[in-house]
Amino acid sequence: MSLEQQIMAEMKDAMKSKNESVLRSLRAIKAEIIKAKTEPGAGGEIDEATEQKFLQKMMKQRRDSLEIFEKQGREDLAIKEKEEMAVIEKFLPKQLSESEIKEALAAIITQTGASTAADMGKVMGVASKQLAGKADGKTISALVKEMLG
Repeated sequence: MSLEQQIMAEMKDAMKSKNESVLRSLRAIKAEIIKAKTEPGAGGEIDEATEQKFLQKMMKQRRDSLEIFEKQGREDLAIKEKEEMAVIEKFLPKQLSESEIKEALAAIITQTGASTAADMGKVMGVASKQLAGKADGKTISALVKEMLG
């Protein structure tokens, strides 16, 4: 079942159960699907990699907004972001734990021969590709700094 079909099925369920927060989140994902399909060169179809990319982007936007709302004491808006993140998370692959990320980074550091903070670019290039969709870029960057520092 494609992502679009999953979203449509879940939207029906959310409408039936009158679950506004889930419906709002699903509509946001559906809007991204439509946007991706209508971009030049897409030809009305999107692949799984594109789906994962925009879901990751949506998740990052929600995380950043949540951080800002919490700093400003806007708990009402922070709750909405958390609800949307929970729905988006269902469609993303399982995220790696910090220890799993460190393990993968250790292998990448050995593979690239990196030893100092100056080699961070080499490690990040490989790590970003290998861990795409499985870990947040900000987390990967912080762990690479820590391991090479």
